[in-house]
Formats: sequence, structure tokens, C-alpha cells
Amino acid sequence: MLSKNRAIVSVTNDLYTDQRVHKICLFLEEQGYEVLLVGRKRKTSLPLESRSYKTKRMNLFFDKGAFFYAEYNLRLFMFLFFKKANLFVSNDLDTLLANYCASTFKRNTRLVYDSHEYFTEVPELVNRPKIQKVWEKIEEFIFPKIKTIYTVNSSIAELYKQKYKKDLFVVRNISMLWNPEVLKTRQELNLPLDKKIIILQGAGINIDRGAEEAVEAMKFIENAILLFVGDGDVIPYLKMYVEENDLSEKVLFVGRKPYIEMMNYTFHSDLGLTLDKATNINYKNSLPNKVFDYIHTETPIVATSIYEVKRIVDKYNVGKIIEDFNPENLAKLINSILSNELLLEELKANCKIARDFENWQKEKEVLKQIYPKVG
Repeated sequence: MLSKNRAIVSVTNDLYTDQRVHKICLFLEEQGYEVLLVGRKRKTSLPLESRSYKTKRMNLFFDKGAFFYAEYNLRLFMFLFFKKANLFVSNDLDTLLANYCASTFKRNTRLVYDSHEYFTEVPELVNRPKIQKVWEKIEEFIFPKIKTIYTVNSSIAELYKQKYKKDLFVVRNISMLWNPEVLKTRQELNLPLDKKIIILQGAGINIDRGAEEAVEAMKFIENAILLFVGDGDVIPYLKMYVEENDLSEKVLFVGRKPYIEMMNYTFHSDLGLTLDKATNINYKNSLPNKVFDYIHTETPIVATSIYEVKRIVDKYNVGKIIEDFNPENLAKLINSILSNELLLEELKANCKIARDFENWQKEKEVLKQIYPKVG
């Protein structure tokens, strides 16, 4: 038996911007666990800020593709196999094989699976059916054997229930109540004082998430800038498009930032965009955490008609939904909101109300059922 209850939480990212996993780790500490978070280190990885729990980032030979996933899971399996722990927390399907295999050798180690998305239907796999089939086989082999699984919203939980006849817990990726001790000014963030700011933030600014249309819409929007805070596979293309179309004064890229700094940019923004397209099952049923970041900074939202997002926006009247999504219609909607100060103030006031109901402090109550306190 271990003298201290230990939890090893694993992901395939570099730990820098994964707020969901960070919040889970903090909660596990509250419940009495000594926590170790395991991920990887990339050539572009920035140093991690100080945390109350331990972290480990593996240096790998391969950075992406099949060889990366094979190497990471093998390395993770060996790491977990030789570590003593009471709890393994596997985040997403790309860490599940290693966690499951290691747990089979540890009679007293509990395995919990946190599914951040409907993994086998992400765009990166939908267009690669052979690779998709491999992940489906891994999921079909392990998923039915796991006793405790939770996911990010009720839509995805229902999809898994239909597929595997299992009930899942739902723990949405909601922001902590945001009460900053210090706020940077627009000047300190190099943001214009005389223009409205439209923001699209996040660690996954990828294809089919509306970033391309947002940039193109800026051709029809005056007295405002579009701010990208984060990174993703579509960013290099967007930067070229902005340069080629003479939009450098209207579209700014600040890259990835620590969460607290990112939220400073969001706080100073007048509109927050979440523009996922229903091009695949995963996006169709998504509920991005940026929705709650916008609410917590009183930043009105413009969103595509994704079910889970629309439900939040409509419930609290914290923004507007665009039904017919294209650059021209997006620009028209944004212009109509930014030119209406009374509407902006109403939406901001509604965000302030909504954040008292939609916050991590309330959402994590579900986690107490999954991870009871330990001695």
C-alpha cells in the first residue's frame, strides 16, 4: 500500500495551455491526492509556470503522426508500469492504450477516462479512414472495460451511450470564476484604444472552426480589429492570407499565451467568436471552453448554430447566433452588434449574470462523485 494517495494524469500535449487538465489536477489535490501530470515537450514548447503539483514532459523522437503516437504510448506505458499510483487518469483516446495496459498490471490502481471530445470523429481522422479505423479498434477494445468515464457535454455522452450502452458522467469544460488581481491595460497589451476588438482564442484554431471566414469578414468591417490569441493548424495559412490581402492592420496574431494573460486580451475585447462548423460529429456536438471564458470576462459572443453552444447563448442571451454562416453574413452581424452600444451593454450584463451559474466551482461538484476524498 502507498503511504500517500498518488494520481498520475496523462495527456499527449505539452501541458502549456490545457486548462481542463489543470483544473482536474487542482481538484485531485483538493481531494487528497499527490498529483503528477505527464505530457510531452516539443521544440516549440514554452516553459511551464510554477504549479502546486508535479509535472513531467517527455522528449520524443517523433513529433506527429503514427510514429509519435506509437512512441508516446510505449514510453507512457513503461513510465506508468514502473510508477506506484492509486489512480491513473487518461485524457482522450490517444493516451488510453498506455493507461489501460499499465493498469492491468496494477491490481490496486484505478483507471478513470476523461474523454474531451468524440475522438474518432475529429477532422484529422475523418479524412483518413485507415488511421481512423485503428483508433476505433482501440476504443472498441478498451472503452467497454472501463468502469468510470466522463466527458465534456451531454451530447457526446449520449453518442457514447448509444454506441457502448454505458452511462457517462458529464463534466463540462467551464472556466473558473475569474477574479484577476491585476489587469493589464490595452496599451500594455499593444491593443488599439480607438477600435473595437473582436477575439478568437484557443489552443485549437484549426480547419473548420471558422477562422478563415472570420479573417475574410474583416474586409467588410471597419473601425475594428480581429485578434487571434492561440495557435492551430490553420494559423500559418491565415497569416499568408492576411499578408496577401493587405489585412495586416485589421488582423493581429499574438500566439499562445498563459491562461491569465490570454484572459486579459479577452477582457479587453468587445466580441468573442466561436465559429465551429458542423462538418463532423465531433464539432457538431462540441462545447468549446472559450464560450465560458467569454462569459466570465463579460465579452458578448457571436457563434455558429452548434447545438451545445446555441443552448448556452440562448439560455442567458449572452450573444447572437449566425444561422447562415459565410464571411459576408458574419460581417453584417458583427457590424450590427458593434454599432449598437445599448445591445452590447445588455449582452455584457447578461454575461455577468450567467457566470454566477456557469463556473467551474459549481461544475466540479460532479467530480466529487468520480473522485471521492482520500485519506
